[in-house]
Amino acid sequence: MTASTSATTPSGTGASGAPQPGSSPSGFSRLVQRATSGSSWTVYALLIVVFVAILVMNPSFGEPMSLMAFLKKAAPLIVLAIGQYFVIVSGEFDLSVGSLVGAQVVIAAKLIDGEESMTWPVIGLMVLFGLGIGLINGLIVTLLKVPSFITTLGMMLVLYGAIRLWTGGAPTGSLTEGFRQWGRGGFPDTPGQFQVPYAVLITLVLGVVAVIVMRRPYGRTLVATGDNDVAASYSGASVWWVRTRAFLFSGFMATVAGILIGGYAGVTAQVGEGLEFMAITAVVLGGVVLGGGRGSVVAAMAGALTLEALFTLFNQLSLPSTIRPAVQGVIIIAAVAYAAMPRKSKAASPSAPTTPAGVPEPTVPKEPQPAAP
Repeated sequence: MTASTSATTPSGTGASGAPQPGSSPSGFSRLVQRATSGSSWTVYALLIVVFVAILVMNPSFGEPMSLMAFLKKAAPLIVLAIGQYFVIVSGEFDLSVGSLVGAQVVIAAKLIDGEESMTWPVIGLMVLFGLGIGLINGLIVTLLKVPSFITTLGMMLVLYGAIRLWTGGAPTGSLTEGFRQWGRGGFPDTPGQFQVPYAVLITLVLGVVAVIVMRRPYGRTLVATGDNDVAASYSGASVWWVRTRAFLFSGFMATVAGILIGGYAGVTAQVGEGLEFMAITAVVLGGVVLGGGRGSVVAAMAGALTLEALFTLFNQLSLPSTIRPAVQGVIIIAAVAYAAMPRKSKAASPSAPTTPAGVPEPTVPKEPQPAAP
């Protein structure tokens, strides 16, 4: 990571958010500071406002059973947002995740076709398929230098076309109960009792893993690559492999989301459609900058939860579902404009030097020089 990148961090922390010598905030304080830094605090405030509005209109929403049902429904989008975060913070896009989710569900139904013994082999095949699509996307973007927008848009069309050609335009087969339990079941597995859905537990585990990854050297290198890939390369980072791994993460998360959606919603011709834009909307709603180099994975997850809560509020208000794409578009435009405002204001001031991320460099007082002998 370059010196200019590290200079953009608040006093007492490095570029990765790690404490510097001389600072002594607690671990919890550092976590809160990272989660609410920059523009990401807005998503937490919005989440609270939307939840309060839902509770006012439907007080039963706050009951444990209703809340768990909401979280189970939101889990696939949160998982997709985690994968999309890795790609976006690296400075790229992945528009293929929606079609990959749809392909995974259709493939699973056709290969399993009601045979319980095929459940785990097919799940293993789904994981390999998702990683393979992520690897192909990553290598095309990093080695062939094809823009990620074009690469993943093309992959989206290839997947949709291939699946429709294979199935004849209509999904066939069926998923087993062992497969569907991951999207519908919960713990403890006792009918009539309160359950924590498996989808929620899986999402929590993946969220914790994502936070740990972002606090490791790879995570810091990923952010540095998104901020300034040339500087990251000069510092010794293998930029092509850093970004390719981000696409691998995205492909894996899309596979998990496909398993959860297949269990929750079943197999339909429209499964997965539009999820790529919902994931991008969730990430930018969480304050992650399109273009890379800035953002929190926890805030991206909160963005997905907020978006799902917003759609739940629309249902409470009896608004048509056709309004959703317009709302997503407004959120993306507003989030990008909000993130760009500080850059514009600082760029307009010639006296304020900036880093490659567009953030002004702090003024560091000079150390007193010893007197000449």
